[in-house]
Amino acid sequence: MSPLAILLLAVAATAAAAPLASASPSPSPLRGVANDLLPEYGLPRGLIPEAIASYTFDNATGDFEIRLESTCYIWFGSHLAYFEDTIRGRISYGTITGLSGIQAQKFFLWVSITTIIAHPDEGTVEFQAGFISEALPESDFAEVPVCGAGAQLRGAAGVIRELGLLPVAEA
Repeated sequence: MSPLAILLLAVAATAAAAPLASASPSPSPLRGVANDLLPEYGLPRGLIPEAIASYTFDNATGDFEIRLESTCYIWFGSHLAYFEDTIRGRISYGTITGLSGIQAQKFFLWVSITTIIAHPDEGTVEFQAGFISEALPESDFAEVPVCGAGAQLRGAAGVIRELGLLPVAEA
């Protein structure tokens, strides 16, 4: 059995024995493990926020589902992203396809990210939303972002954040 399969079995056993969301303030062991799988597939750890409540992963197909503790907004450089509480997709080396649950603000519109492709030779990560595509520096995703870490939003989103109604983090 491969080391990845053993790791996934251990995670599945831990996830089955643990509640979906931890009531304690200490970090869940699922957080590090889920983000640590990304580099094994040639992707940076910081693509997904640390607020992971649970996740499932099918080693045979690459299908995954990540449940976050709540929805959140995160700044990646100068780009704002919204994470729904459930993220789904299919991972293969260097690529996530069939993605749902992540949106990015482009100009004044929110677009659903459907594909993520790592370009290690260029040091970038490409995000596709239909025919729209943008590559960002891989360094923007080196650290796992934390929801609610106090990013400064502009306009109406900033006012909502000031009122404590919007969980936001800055990466």
